[in-house]
Formats: sequence, structure tokens, C-alpha cells
Amino acid sequence: MDDRENPAALSAALHAQLEATEELPIDHRANRWIGEAQAVAAEIRGDVSVETRREGAEQVVDLLESVGETGNEEAGRRVERALSLAERLAGR
Repeated sequence: MDDRENPAALSAALHAQLEATEELPIDHRANRWIGEAQAVAAEIRGDVSVETRREGAEQVVDLLESVGETGNEEAGRRVERALSLAERLAGR
């Protein structure tokens, strides 16, 4: 992550991308991974340590890499954006 980036803002954006998929029709297998990633993203949004945020972001990356096809174009774009944000938070 670039030192100029605000980790709290990136974490909030990550959660928002995943939260926005809730109302979209998504393949049930993909939805499970996205839901788990959203729960972890919610945990790292607030006032947490750098290490906790990094570890949570790593978890989100692993979960989102397991999503596969969402069956919904908009959801796919949001998952890709979320993955990019999680990678930045994880320092990749």
C-alpha cells in the first residue's frame, strides 16, 4: 500500500464494494465466498491495528480469489474492485 493512501478509507471502500453485491442475483457458491469476505471486510473497517488490517485484507484476498464466476456482470466488477482494494491493503 502506498504511504499516501488512507487505510481506513480503503477498508471502507472495500466493504462498500462487497456490500453492494447483496441485492444482486449471484451464483450461490460465489455468494458464500463474497459473504465471508464482506464479514472480514467489516471487521477491518474501523479502528484496528495495522497488523490486524493487513491480516484481514489477506483473508479477503484469499476468499475473493475463490469466488469464481458470480453469474452477474455488476457483481463480477465489484468483486474485482474489492480484490484490488484488498490487495493494496495487504501490501501486495
